[in-house]
Amino acid sequence: MSDPEKQLSNIEIIPASLEQKAILANLLELYSHDFCEFVELEIGTDGRFGYSDLDIYWTEPARHPLLVYVDSRLAGFVLIDGLPRGSPDVKVWDVAEFFILRGYRRAGVGTQVAHQVWRRFRGRWEVRVVVSNQPAYRFWHHAIKSFTGQEIAATRVRQGGNDRHYRRRYRAHTARW
Repeated sequence: MSDPEKQLSNIEIIPASLEQKAILANLLELYSHDFCEFVELEIGTDGRFGYSDLDIYWTEPARHPLLVYVDSRLAGFVLIDGLPRGSPDVKVWDVAEFFILRGYRRAGVGTQVAHQVWRRFRGRWEVRVVVSNQPAYRFWHHAIKSFTGQEIAATRVRQGGNDRHYRRRYRAHTARW
């Protein structure tokens, strides 16, 4: 088998329970450390980056904290936000944070995780990538194109007072978005 995705034994994505919040918080520290390569993040006096919005993933029903396991081993996480757009009936799913441990990268794990998440949360999707994070940009371009079978144009947007993100919007149905 030459396709690395087909060589993976078992990828499981599970909702993180409140009891697993500490696990997710620990993974967010690794994610933040990696992310420092692309944006300026300040580490706290306690030696942690922290993630101020973590608690709302267990209190707001449109948010979903997910843990990723490969062959029963912890391999990463995904934080999904359901963002209202215009009316309460219109929701856009947003990949708020996405992290795969380095040992599982470049083996198709991230792509499979993205595809599984999109199948689980059907509807309209948005993926934002910091412009300076070119590896993530290339990853999302590949993941979206391999899922949809089509090019999805990236749009540069101004967010938080900075012109630094790409935004991709597409529809998640069965195989066509």
